[in-house]
Amino acid sequence: MTYIAKPKLHHPSLAANQVGYTRRDYEGKISTLCAGCGHDSISAAIIQACWELDIEPHRVAKLSGIGCSSKTPDYFLGASHGFNTVHGRMPSVLTGASLANRELLYLGISGDGDSASIGLGQFAHAMRRGVRMVYIVENNGVYGLTKGQFSATADRGSKSKKGAINRDSPVDLVGMALQLGATYVARGFSGDKAQLVPLIEGAIRHGGAAFIDVISPCVAFNNHEGSTRSYDHVREHNDAVSRIDFIDLAAELKADPAPGELITLPQPDGSLMRVRKLHAGYDPTDRVAAMNQVQALQASGEVVTGLLYIDPQASDLHAALNTSATPLNRLDEAALCPGSAALAKINAALR
Repeated sequence: MTYIAKPKLHHPSLAANQVGYTRRDYEGKISTLCAGCGHDSISAAIIQACWELDIEPHRVAKLSGIGCSSKTPDYFLGASHGFNTVHGRMPSVLTGASLANRELLYLGISGDGDSASIGLGQFAHAMRRGVRMVYIVENNGVYGLTKGQFSATADRGSKSKKGAINRDSPVDLVGMALQLGATYVARGFSGDKAQLVPLIEGAIRHGGAAFIDVISPCVAFNNHEGSTRSYDHVREHNDAVSRIDFIDLAAELKADPAPGELITLPQPDGSLMRVRKLHAGYDPTDRVAAMNQVQALQASGEVVTGLLYIDPQASDLHAALNTSATPLNRLDEAALCPGSAALAKINAALR
């Protein structure tokens, strides 16, 4: 159903931003994700952030990999540039696009399977090289497209819908981003729009590698063993002539904790997630303190959210490589092929 476009109806009272666009102009196609999926909330937050920042949609390039998360760029900024890469390779393709045209705003949308497993090396090098981008990981801890197997970010001891216990240690993408040199690191919760929208806006305005890990619970795999409404139970007792997957409606998880407040959120599978918003006196410019804060709260079973770290003096890959300020597709032949004399000068400098 992704091919079904939203009706082009705009209420006359819709407010326009400074560049003349309403919020509807930043939307995309109709989402085909499960009802109540946190990923849709993230898409809504991106739409809100771009509208509030007066960003022209055609000045944005959105890239993704493979997974439920990587479907979401089709649901926002329908008038922007887009590229759906192969599994885990979004950071490399985005790096090449950025080097060729630094005038665009680059949004990299990925998931925990896409970035923490097959794309882990791609993620690491994008962070350490300082590629100017907004890297958003929609983190639900499972492979949603293949029926909910544990992803690399699943916490040790967590239980799958079939009762399997995860014995592996989780990959902490926030900790890796801090260690590898990312200059803007944050974690949000898809149900806390009041926090998530500003985090995305800050990442967009940042001048370096900006990474946001967004906890986005998967509502599709809450059918625990023993439930008569579970997929397993229905399939075992189904004698229908065809099999149609149906995801029942689920309420979206929302929360608006006060700074420093610890809240407990019940998950669809019956487990509990403890979330603490950073207190108002937290210093986000101390990288070591940020790493310690994440590790300390993780050890106590909490998920810390908010702006974890920012480097006020951040630079990016363009500054390091002294790349062309003019997009390569606008350079003439003389600039792109300066001749043998220029090549000889480069070779001489390497001797």
